[in-house]
Amino acid sequence: MTDSPAPPLILTCDPGLREDLVRLAAAAGVVPEVVAEVGSALRSWSAASLVLVGGDLAEALAAAVPPRRSGVHLVSSTESADVFRAALACGAESVRCLPAATDDLVADLADCGDGPRPDGLVVGVLGGAGGVGATVFAAAFAEVLAADRDVLLVDADPYGAGLDRVLGVEAVEGVRWGGLVQAAGRLSARSLHEALPRRGRLSVLTWSSTCPGPLSTETVRSVVSTARRGYPVVVVDIGRHPDPVADDLFHRCDRLVLLSTTTVPAAAAAARLIGRLPAVTGLVLRGAGGASPDQVGAVLGLTVLAQMRDQRGLDEAVALGLGPLRNRRGPLARAARAVADAVVPREPA
Repeated sequence: MTDSPAPPLILTCDPGLREDLVRLAAAAGVVPEVVAEVGSALRSWSAASLVLVGGDLAEALAAAVPPRRSGVHLVSSTESADVFRAALACGAESVRCLPAATDDLVADLADCGDGPRPDGLVVGVLGGAGGVGATVFAAAFAEVLAADRDVLLVDADPYGAGLDRVLGVEAVEGVRWGGLVQAAGRLSARSLHEALPRRGRLSVLTWSSTCPGPLSTETVRSVVSTARRGYPVVVVDIGRHPDPVADDLFHRCDRLVLLSTTTVPAAAAAARLIGRLPAVTGLVLRGAGGASPDQVGAVLGLTVLAQMRDQRGLDEAVALGLGPLRNRRGPLARAARAVADAVVPREPA
Protein backbone atom coordinates (compact mmCIF):
# COMPACT_ATOMS: atom_id res chain seq x y z
CA MET A 1 0.00 0.00 0.00
CA THR A 2 1.45 3.40 -1.00
CA ASP A 3 1.30 6.48 1.20
CA SER A 4 -1.07 9.27 0.22
CA PRO A 5 0.64 12.27 -1.37
CA ALA A 6 1.44 15.20 0.90
CA PRO A 7 -1.08 18.04 0.64
CA PRO A 8 -0.35 21.12 -1.46
CA LEU A 9 1.11 24.06 0.43
CA ILE A 10 -0.31 27.59 0.22
CA LEU A 11 1.79 30.46 1.57
CA THR A 12 0.13 33.89 1.84
CA CYS A 13 -0.90 36.55 4.33
CA ASP A 14 -3.50 38.00 1.97
CA PRO A 15 -6.98 36.99 3.22
CA GLY A 16 -8.60 37.41 -0.19
CA LEU A 17 -5.96 35.35 -1.97
CA ARG A 18 -6.07 32.68 0.73
CA GLU A 19 -9.83 32.39 0.32
CA ASP A 20 -9.55 32.13 -3.46
CA LEU A 21 -6.87 29.42 -3.32
CA VAL A 22 -8.68 27.34 -0.71
CA ARG A 23 -11.81 27.52 -2.86
CA LEU A 24 -9.88 26.34 -5.91
CA ALA A 25 -8.36 23.49 -3.90
CA ALA A 26 -11.84 22.40 -2.88
CA ALA A 27 -12.90 22.43 -6.54
CA ALA A 28 -9.91 20.17 -7.31
CA GLY A 29 -10.81 17.79 -4.48
CA VAL A 30 -7.74 18.39 -2.30
CA VAL A 31 -7.25 19.86 1.17
CA PRO A 32 -4.22 22.18 1.29
CA GLU A 33 -1.95 23.16 4.15
CA VAL A 34 -2.28 26.94 4.49
CA VAL A 35 0.41 28.95 6.26
CA ALA A 36 0.95 32.69 6.67
CA GLU A 37 4.64 32.88 7.48
CA VAL A 38 7.78 31.66 5.77
CA GLY A 39 9.17 29.60 8.66
CA SER A 40 6.09 27.40 8.72
CA ALA A 41 6.25 27.01 4.94
CA LEU A 42 9.87 25.83 5.07
CA ARG A 43 8.94 22.96 7.39
CA SER A 44 6.61 21.52 4.75
CA TRP A 45 8.48 22.83 1.71
CA SER A 46 10.19 19.70 0.43
CA ALA A 47 7.35 17.26 1.15
CA ALA A 48 4.46 19.31 -0.29
CA SER A 49 3.04 17.95 -3.53
CA LEU A 50 2.65 21.52 -4.85
CA VAL A 51 3.57 24.97 -3.52
CA LEU A 52 1.53 28.10 -4.26
CA VAL A 53 3.27 31.26 -3.07
CA GLY A 54 1.31 34.48 -2.76
CA GLY A 55 2.94 37.48 -4.33
CA ASP A 56 2.76 39.21 -0.94
CA LEU A 57 5.34 36.81 0.57
CA ALA A 58 7.51 36.03 -2.46
CA GLU A 59 10.34 38.38 -1.46
CA ALA A 60 10.36 37.11 2.13
CA LEU A 61 10.50 33.54 0.88
CA ALA A 62 13.36 34.35 -1.49
CA ALA A 63 15.30 35.91 1.39
CA ALA A 64 15.01 32.60 3.27
CA VAL A 65 16.66 30.77 0.32
CA PRO A 66 14.43 27.68 0.26
CA PRO A 67 15.79 24.50 -1.39
CA ARG A 68 15.16 24.36 -5.12
CA ARG A 69 12.30 22.06 -6.07
CA SER A 70 9.76 21.59 -8.84
CA GLY A 71 6.06 22.41 -8.55
CA VAL A 72 6.37 25.94 -7.16
CA HIS A 73 4.11 28.67 -8.62
CA LEU A 74 3.77 32.31 -7.64
CA VAL A 75 0.14 33.47 -7.52
CA SER A 76 -0.64 37.15 -8.04
CA SER A 77 -3.42 39.40 -9.23
CA THR A 78 -1.08 41.36 -11.51
CA GLU A 79 1.70 40.74 -14.01
CA SER A 80 4.71 43.04 -13.78
CA ALA A 81 8.47 42.92 -14.00
CA ASP A 82 8.65 42.97 -10.19
CA VAL A 83 6.34 39.97 -9.94
CA PHE A 84 8.39 37.96 -12.41
CA ARG A 85 11.63 38.90 -10.65
CA ALA A 86 10.13 37.73 -7.36
CA ALA A 87 9.05 34.45 -8.97
CA LEU A 88 12.56 33.87 -10.26
CA ALA A 89 14.12 34.71 -6.89
CA CYS A 90 12.00 32.19 -4.97
CA GLY A 91 12.42 29.42 -7.55
CA ALA A 92 8.89 29.45 -8.96
CA GLU A 93 8.27 27.72 -12.28
CA SER A 94 5.61 30.18 -13.37
CA VAL A 95 3.43 33.12 -12.40
CA ARG A 96 -0.29 32.34 -12.12
CA CYS A 97 -2.38 35.50 -12.38
CA LEU A 98 -5.90 35.36 -11.01
CA PRO A 99 -8.58 35.26 -12.22
CA ALA A 100 -7.16 34.36 -15.67
CA ALA A 101 -5.24 31.34 -14.35
CA THR A 102 -8.16 29.85 -12.40
CA ASP A 103 -8.49 26.78 -14.64
CA ASP A 104 -4.73 26.19 -14.65
CA LEU A 105 -4.57 26.32 -10.85
CA VAL A 106 -7.45 23.89 -10.48
CA ALA A 107 -5.71 21.51 -12.88
CA ASP A 108 -2.41 21.88 -10.97
CA LEU A 109 -4.14 21.10 -7.70
CA ALA A 110 -5.97 18.15 -9.21
CA ASP A 111 -2.69 16.80 -10.62
CA CYS A 112 -0.99 16.89 -7.24
CA GLY A 113 -3.90 14.98 -5.71
CA ASP A 114 -2.90 12.02 -7.88
CA GLY A 115 0.48 11.86 -6.17
CA PRO A 116 3.98 12.51 -7.49
CA ARG A 117 5.20 10.96 -10.70
CA PRO A 118 8.72 10.96 -12.08
CA ASP A 119 9.54 13.37 -14.86
CA GLY A 120 9.26 11.83 -18.31
CA LEU A 121 12.19 11.13 -20.61
CA VAL A 122 12.69 13.55 -23.52
CA VAL A 123 14.24 12.01 -26.65
CA GLY A 124 15.25 14.30 -29.51
CA VAL A 125 15.43 13.00 -33.08
CA LEU A 126 17.15 14.94 -35.84
CA GLY A 127 18.67 14.41 -39.24
CA GLY A 128 22.40 14.75 -39.77
CA ALA A 129 21.64 15.90 -43.33
CA GLY A 130 18.58 16.95 -45.25
CA GLY A 131 16.28 14.25 -46.59
CA VAL A 132 17.49 11.37 -44.41
CA GLY A 133 14.00 10.67 -43.04
CA ALA A 134 14.27 11.97 -39.47
CA THR A 135 10.63 13.07 -39.28
CA VAL A 136 9.32 9.71 -40.50
CA PHE A 137 11.63 7.89 -38.10
CA ALA A 138 10.53 10.09 -35.17
CA ALA A 139 6.89 9.23 -35.95
CA ALA A 140 7.63 5.49 -36.20
CA PHE A 141 9.73 5.57 -33.03
CA ALA A 142 6.91 7.29 -31.10
CA GLU A 143 4.36 4.79 -32.43
CA VAL A 144 6.49 1.88 -31.24
CA LEU A 145 6.84 3.41 -27.77
CA ALA A 146 3.09 4.15 -27.57
CA ALA A 147 2.27 0.44 -27.76
CA ASP A 148 2.58 0.19 -23.96
CA ARG A 149 2.68 3.73 -22.54
CA ASP A 150 1.48 7.31 -23.10
CA VAL A 151 3.81 9.15 -25.47
CA LEU A 152 3.86 12.73 -26.75
CA LEU A 153 5.36 13.39 -30.18
CA VAL A 154 6.36 17.05 -30.60
CA ASP A 155 6.91 18.63 -34.01
CA ALA A 156 9.60 21.25 -33.36
CA ASP A 157 10.57 21.73 -37.01
CA PRO A 158 8.35 24.52 -38.41
CA TYR A 159 9.48 23.86 -41.97
CA GLY A 160 9.16 20.08 -41.95
CA ALA A 161 6.46 17.96 -43.56
CA GLY A 162 4.27 18.03 -40.45
CA LEU A 163 4.01 15.05 -38.12
CA ASP A 164 0.22 15.03 -38.28
CA ARG A 165 0.42 14.38 -42.02
CA VAL A 166 3.05 11.68 -41.58
CA LEU A 167 0.85 9.91 -39.04
CA GLY A 168 -2.44 10.56 -40.84
CA VAL A 169 -4.03 12.47 -37.93
CA GLU A 170 -4.35 15.93 -39.51
CA ALA A 171 -8.17 15.69 -39.30
CA VAL A 172 -8.18 14.70 -35.61
CA GLU A 173 -9.45 17.51 -33.38
CA GLY A 174 -7.16 19.01 -30.80
CA VAL A 175 -4.87 21.91 -30.01
CA ARG A 176 -1.90 22.68 -32.28
CA TRP A 177 1.04 25.01 -31.66
CA GLY A 178 -1.08 28.00 -32.67
CA GLY A 179 -3.55 27.31 -29.87
CA LEU A 180 -0.81 27.00 -27.28
CA VAL A 181 0.81 30.25 -28.38
CA GLN A 182 -2.54 32.02 -28.04
CA ALA A 183 -3.47 30.38 -24.72
CA ALA A 184 -3.23 32.57 -21.64
CA GLY A 185 -1.03 31.24 -18.86
CA ARG A 186 0.70 27.91 -18.74
CA LEU A 187 -1.08 24.60 -19.34
CA SER A 188 -0.96 21.95 -16.65
CA ALA A 189 0.18 18.47 -17.59
CA ARG A 190 -3.38 17.19 -17.41
CA SER A 191 -4.75 20.03 -19.55
CA LEU A 192 -2.06 19.47 -22.17
CA HIS A 193 -2.81 15.75 -22.33
CA GLU A 194 -6.53 16.37 -22.75
CA ALA A 195 -6.11 19.14 -25.32
CA LEU A 196 -3.86 17.48 -27.89
CA PRO A 197 -4.97 15.30 -30.81
CA ARG A 198 -4.13 11.66 -30.25
CA ARG A 199 -4.49 8.20 -31.63
CA GLY A 200 -4.47 5.46 -29.06
CA ARG A 201 -1.80 6.33 -26.49
CA LEU A 202 0.11 8.61 -28.85
CA SER A 203 -0.51 12.37 -28.57
CA VAL A 204 0.82 14.73 -31.22
CA LEU A 205 1.72 18.42 -31.00
CA THR A 206 2.22 19.85 -34.44
CA TRP A 207 1.57 22.90 -36.61
CA SER A 208 -1.52 24.58 -37.93
CA SER A 209 -2.24 27.25 -40.51
CA THR A 210 -2.58 29.81 -37.69
CA CYS A 211 1.00 29.21 -36.52
CA PRO A 212 3.13 28.23 -39.51
CA GLY A 213 6.35 29.94 -38.48
CA PRO A 214 8.96 29.78 -35.72
CA LEU A 215 8.00 29.76 -32.05
CA SER A 216 9.67 31.53 -29.17
CA THR A 217 12.19 29.64 -27.08
CA GLU A 218 10.13 30.42 -23.97
CA THR A 219 6.97 28.85 -25.42
CA VAL A 220 8.68 25.63 -26.44
CA ARG A 221 10.62 25.40 -23.18
CA SER A 222 7.41 25.77 -21.17
CA VAL A 223 5.55 23.14 -23.20
CA VAL A 224 8.38 20.60 -22.94
CA SER A 225 8.62 21.18 -19.19
CA THR A 226 4.86 20.58 -18.86
CA ALA A 227 5.02 17.53 -21.13
CA ARG A 228 7.68 15.94 -18.91
CA ARG A 229 5.17 15.94 -16.07
CA GLY A 230 2.39 14.39 -18.11
CA TYR A 231 4.05 11.74 -20.29
CA PRO A 232 6.52 8.94 -19.54
CA VAL A 233 8.24 9.68 -22.86
CA VAL A 234 8.32 12.81 -25.02
CA VAL A 235 9.76 12.43 -28.54
CA VAL A 236 10.80 15.68 -30.22
CA ASP A 237 11.44 16.03 -33.96
CA ILE A 238 14.04 18.83 -34.06
CA GLY A 239 15.06 20.78 -37.14
CA ARG A 240 18.74 20.67 -38.05
CA HIS A 241 19.13 24.27 -39.21
CA PRO A 242 20.61 26.89 -36.83
CA ASP A 243 17.77 28.22 -34.71
CA PRO A 244 17.49 29.40 -31.08
CA VAL A 245 14.62 26.98 -30.36
CA ALA A 246 16.52 24.00 -31.75
CA ASP A 247 19.70 24.95 -29.90
CA ASP A 248 17.76 25.20 -26.64
CA LEU A 249 15.97 21.88 -27.25
CA PHE A 250 19.25 20.06 -27.84
CA HIS A 251 20.21 20.79 -24.24
CA ARG A 252 16.79 19.90 -22.82
CA CYS A 253 16.71 16.40 -24.29
CA ASP A 254 17.81 13.49 -22.12
CA ARG A 255 18.72 11.52 -25.26
CA LEU A 256 19.61 12.66 -28.78
CA VAL A 257 19.30 10.27 -31.74
CA LEU A 258 20.93 11.32 -35.00
CA LEU A 259 19.91 9.94 -38.42
CA SER A 260 22.12 9.73 -41.47
CA THR A 261 22.66 7.70 -44.61
CA THR A 262 25.94 5.92 -45.27
CA THR A 263 26.92 8.23 -48.13
CA VAL A 264 30.00 10.40 -47.76
CA PRO A 265 28.10 13.73 -48.20
CA ALA A 266 25.54 12.77 -45.52
CA ALA A 267 28.25 11.69 -43.10
CA ALA A 268 30.17 14.91 -43.72
CA ALA A 269 27.05 17.00 -43.03
CA ALA A 270 26.38 15.01 -39.84
CA ALA A 271 29.95 15.59 -38.67
CA ARG A 272 29.48 19.36 -39.01
CA LEU A 273 26.16 19.22 -37.16
CA ILE A 274 27.61 17.25 -34.24
CA GLY A 275 29.74 20.27 -33.41
CA ARG A 276 26.54 22.12 -32.39
CA LEU A 277 25.20 19.31 -30.23
CA PRO A 278 25.68 18.16 -26.66
CA ALA A 279 26.28 14.43 -26.16
CA VAL A 280 24.54 12.35 -28.85
CA THR A 281 23.19 9.01 -27.63
CA GLY A 282 23.55 7.14 -30.89
CA LEU A 283 23.18 6.94 -34.64
CA VAL A 284 20.56 5.43 -36.96
CA LEU A 285 21.69 4.72 -40.51
CA ARG A 286 19.37 4.39 -43.50
CA GLY A 287 19.94 2.97 -46.94
CA ALA A 288 22.60 0.79 -48.51
CA GLY A 289 25.85 1.52 -50.30
CA GLY A 290 28.52 4.03 -49.42
CA ALA A 291 30.61 3.42 -46.33
CA SER A 292 29.91 0.59 -43.91
CA PRO A 293 27.92 1.34 -40.72
CA ASP A 294 31.03 0.73 -38.61
CA GLN A 295 33.01 3.20 -40.70
CA VAL A 296 30.34 5.90 -40.43
CA GLY A 297 30.00 5.34 -36.69
CA ALA A 298 33.77 5.55 -36.25
CA VAL A 299 34.07 8.75 -38.29
CA LEU A 300 31.28 10.41 -36.29
CA GLY A 301 32.37 8.94 -32.97
CA LEU A 302 28.89 7.51 -32.34
CA THR A 303 27.40 4.13 -31.52
CA VAL A 304 25.23 2.76 -34.33
CA LEU A 305 21.91 1.89 -32.68
CA ALA A 306 20.19 0.58 -35.82
CA GLN A 307 20.57 0.28 -39.56
CA MET A 308 17.65 0.02 -41.96
CA ARG A 309 17.27 -0.33 -45.67
CA ASP A 310 14.71 1.74 -47.55
CA GLN A 311 11.19 0.40 -47.08
CA ARG A 312 8.95 -0.38 -50.03
CA GLY A 313 5.58 1.33 -50.03
CA LEU A 314 6.46 3.77 -47.24
CA ASP A 315 5.69 6.92 -49.23
CA GLU A 316 2.39 5.41 -50.39
CA ALA A 317 1.38 4.45 -46.84
CA VAL A 318 2.09 7.97 -45.57
CA ALA A 319 0.25 9.55 -48.53
CA LEU A 320 -2.81 7.39 -47.78
CA GLY A 321 -2.84 8.49 -44.14
CA LEU A 322 -1.88 5.05 -42.83
CA GLY A 323 1.21 6.22 -40.98
CA PRO A 324 4.77 4.95 -41.27
CA LEU A 325 4.20 1.65 -39.45
CA ARG A 326 1.71 0.07 -41.80
CA ASN A 327 4.22 -2.78 -42.07
CA ARG A 328 4.96 -3.69 -38.45
CA ARG A 329 7.68 -6.13 -39.52
CA GLY A 330 9.40 -3.84 -42.01
CA PRO A 331 12.87 -2.34 -41.66
CA LEU A 332 11.54 0.94 -40.24
CA ALA A 333 9.60 -0.80 -37.47
CA ARG A 334 12.56 -3.02 -36.60
CA ALA A 335 14.91 -0.05 -36.42
CA ALA A 336 12.46 1.94 -34.28
CA ARG A 337 12.12 -0.98 -31.86
CA ALA A 338 15.90 -1.38 -31.66
CA VAL A 339 16.33 2.30 -30.76
CA ALA A 340 13.48 2.11 -28.24
CA ASP A 341 15.17 -0.86 -26.54
CA ALA A 342 18.49 0.99 -26.48
CA VAL A 343 17.48 4.42 -25.18
CA VAL A 344 14.15 4.12 -23.33
CA PRO A 345 13.71 2.08 -20.13
CA ARG A 346 11.07 -0.62 -20.43
CA GLU A 347 7.73 -0.05 -18.75
CA PRO A 348 7.27 -2.27 -15.67
CA ALA A 349 5.06 -5.28 -16.35
